[in-house]
Amino acid sequence: MPRQLNIFIENRPGRLKSVTEILSQGNINIIAFTIQDRGDFGVMKLLVDKPDVAHLALADKGFACVLKDILVVSIQDKPGNLNKLASLLLKHNINIIDTHGFVIEPGNRGICCIESAGAENANITKILEKEGFGVLGDKEISEL
Repeated sequence: MPRQLNIFIENRPGRLKSVTEILSQGNINIIAFTIQDRGDFGVMKLLVDKPDVAHLALADKGFACVLKDILVVSIQDKPGNLNKLASLLLKHNINIIDTHGFVIEPGNRGICCIESAGAENANITKILEKEGFGVLGDKEISEL
């Protein structure tokens, strides 16, 4: 299962640069990211091509970070498909804890990164693929 890197960072100028500089020095490609404001601190969530290397590089520099298992779902970019995905996950009692998405090919394909509860024991990959969704592994993610 792919993993997302969650980094807890102070909400002050220069912290984003500190993270990206460390990753750049490690030749780690950031595929997607989001930053959530939590007042004095924030949570930066990264989808990278080398999550273990990124985690170690940041931890070595004193950043508090964790790797979280996520589903990375390839979804056709058309109205109603996110609803179809959410409905399918609900049908199989999979709780969406956190998610973010982005479009790779407008009108064709998007990606939805989902942190969930219950997916690890539900054969969710087979269920999603049967319904026409793609589930990406680490190799496919690094090729995005």
